[in-house]
Formats: sequence, structure tokens, C-alpha cells
Amino acid sequence: MPFSKSGGLADVVGSLSPALVSSGVETRVLMPLYGFINEKGFKYKYTLTVSMLDKDEKIDIVSIKHKGVEYVALKHPVFTERKGIYGDTSFTPYGDNAYRYLLMSKAVLQYMKKSRFMADIVHCHDWTSGLVPFLLKKEGFLSYSIFTIHNLAYQGTFSRFDALPLGFETEEEMFSGEGIDRRFNMLKAGLIYSDMITTVSESYVDEIQDKEQGCGLEDILRARKDCLAGILNGIDTDEWSPETDKYFKTHFTSKDQSGKKKLKAKVQEKFGLNKEADTPLIAMISRIAEQKGFHELLHGTPCALEKILNMKCQVLLIGTGDKEYVDKLNELAARYKNLSVNIIFSQEASHLVEGAADFFLMPSRYEPCGLNQMYSLRYGTLPIVHETGGLKDTVIDIDSDVYKGNGFSFKVLNSDEIVNCVKRALSFYNKGSKAVEEARRVGMETDFSWNESAQKYIKIYKKLLGGTK
Repeated sequence: MPFSKSGGLADVVGSLSPALVSSGVETRVLMPLYGFINEKGFKYKYTLTVSMLDKDEKIDIVSIKHKGVEYVALKHPVFTERKGIYGDTSFTPYGDNAYRYLLMSKAVLQYMKKSRFMADIVHCHDWTSGLVPFLLKKEGFLSYSIFTIHNLAYQGTFSRFDALPLGFETEEEMFSGEGIDRRFNMLKAGLIYSDMITTVSESYVDEIQDKEQGCGLEDILRARKDCLAGILNGIDTDEWSPETDKYFKTHFTSKDQSGKKKLKAKVQEKFGLNKEADTPLIAMISRIAEQKGFHELLHGTPCALEKILNMKCQVLLIGTGDKEYVDKLNELAARYKNLSVNIIFSQEASHLVEGAADFFLMPSRYEPCGLNQMYSLRYGTLPIVHETGGLKDTVIDIDSDVYKGNGFSFKVLNSDEIVNCVKRALSFYNKGSKAVEEARRVGMETDFSWNESAQKYIKIYKKLLGGTK
């Protein structure tokens, strides 16, 4: 989303919405006006009154148009007077997050009444909007609701008392856990009360119906499997284009990849690596967390990353995250000249590294969709991935299909399999530039735009509207 971002959800909403508009769907995005958002260009519309248990909250509605989409923002101190989205840092969530997103959910209905924009479809994303489908039904709205799961592990669970500002008697099924562990679960409410559930890749649909990745909600998802669909996320092909990328000048195409070689030399220099044109550069741009495979990458003596660093290659890492892993990475960087560790969050660095690298390593434990592997393919950077979720749906192993192959993958996540897959990738690199350039071409010419995905969403919208409420 062009105004606030914490992860892939923002990329989806920011790209899907204009794609829908381009297909003739009137689309509005309702969002909180977080304190870090520049209010320039937003226009005041009116003030809503939202009842929250024992008090009325006043919310100013401001809006702005961007790429044909009207972004409607909720201006209230619980959003505007905060440094972050969910917390000041990713490790310190705000204590009143339940109240903040209950307020947002109730404001959705008040906005629809006030603006008279009685949407045919209300498309909700992740736990923060999980109460909206319930409220629509409770208050008799005729709108259909779709609930999209971006990551089932993040459920928005809170004390049962945090549900009180809802102002309705809560249903027993909106809670999870037993006894003293019983918690109000916003995402679970979205799964139960929405008319349709989607998630962000076809493989993830199957995975979340099993206990291993169902996060305690697999029974609900299996029961609603007829209302469950997987639609692979697209990417913004204007922002992520090796031919026009605003962050570098050595542009390149699938047919002329010479600019990628020049960019590699500049990136090696910028991030403190030796300028070695023939040494394969492996990149990671990631949240540094267990989910992203860092336990398997860094556990043991020597760990998998050390074994990789002892091969002829360079590794460049961009990201922020868990202190335990960050400390280990910094310790390795002090010992290995072919490892560059950069604990930063930077769009510019992400674009530069995606464009320059030869390989992109993603050993994620699970990955509902994943976007970085698609950015990588777009930039001729061959992914090395664990076969899970969207990674499985987008990366075809070169050794299994020499014609359609666009990267390297492994089925079982452990340290040895990561190392073995990297070995295969480096062996392929050493076959020579002709084979590498052809594999890059296959990836770069794959269509990962939002056009096809948007049409799949529109098909679901039409299917719902063709039914009876």
C-alpha cells in the first residue's frame, strides 16, 4: 500500500486495488491514518461517531485518490498518535490493539452508512479486519464479505474482556483455546462469518487444512473448504522492473543482461564485498526470524551458512529481526570476508540487491505466498527455496525441468538440504554463462503481474453476487 506497510499485505492491497479499478471495479480502501503517514493531499470529508461500550468515539474521515483508488483513512488518536502500526517495534505490540482494530471494524459499517457507499463486496484482509464479516451479518448489511488470509499464524488473539467494546454478545465460536488459555480470536471470527475465504497461493490452501500449518484452525478450514480458494499474489511490475528501476541506472532485459553484471560490481563494492564478476552472489532479503529458516541456516557447528561460505560464493543479507540470529550473523560476518550482513530495512537496498544477485536464498519454514522469489525471477536472480506455499507454486527446479526451470528447490527443510541445494545451484552456475542466462530469461519472461490474479478475484466477486443473500 502506498501509505503504510508492515509486510506483504500492503503490497497486495496496493497492487490489487488499482488492478481492480483498471477492470472497471469501483474500489475503495479503508485504512487507519497512522501517525507516520504524510497527510498532504488528504481531504477532510466528515466525522463519524462510533459507539464503543461506554463511550462514543469521534473519527475524522479523510481521503485521497491514488491510481484511481480512493483511500479512505480513519483519523483518531489511537492511530495517529503512535509511531508504528501494531507497535513501536515488531517486538512490542500496543496493549490496546484489540480496541484499535475493533474501532476500525465498527467504523467500516458507520462509513458505509454515512457515505452511502453500500459496497457489494467487502474484502477483508487478515486479523485486523476479522470482526467485519461478523458485524455485517449482525447488523443486517446486504454486502457479501471475503476474508483473505495472508499468514494464518498471526490471529489477533486477546483476553475475552477485550471483546466487550464490540457492544454485542460474542459467540462462543469466536474464541480459541481452553480454560485460562481461552482467548478472543479475531482471525477465527473472519474465517467463520465471511462468505468466502481466500489465501495467497494454491499450495497454502492445502497446507493450512493440515495440523502442521493449520495453527489450531485446520478443522474450521476443512469444514469450509468449499468456500476456500487460493489465488497467487501478483507483484507491481511497474515498481519492480529491471528495465526502469528508479534505484539504479544499469538497466537490463531478458535479452540483454549485460546491465545486471555492471550492477553486480556496484553492489559488491557498496556492501563491502570484493568485486569478483565470476564469483556467484547469493542474496537474502528477509525478516530474520525462525519462520524464514534462520534456525536451520544458523544452528550447529559448523552451521549451514558456514558450510555455504566455505564454497566459492558471496552471501549478502539485508534485513532486521531476532537478536539471537542477528548476533550470530554479525559474528560470522566478522570471520568471513565473503559475507555481508546489513541489519537495515531499505527499499533502495532491496531493489539494488535483487537486481545484482545471481541467486536468492529463501529457506522458509512456511511461506503463504512469498513475493521476493517473484521479484527475484523478474530480475533474473535464480531462487533457491524450500518447497512450501507460494514458493512451491512459482519456482520450478532446473534439474527437474531443463526447459521451464527457473530456480532450485528442496522438499525437506533441514540444514543439510539447504547446503545441498546451494551446492546444486553453484554447480549450475559453473556450467557457464549461456545456461545461466537462459534460466534467467525463463524467469524474467514469466508474467507475475496482478492482471491475472485480479481477474480471479473478480470471478469470485461475480460468483458471490450471482447467489442469493
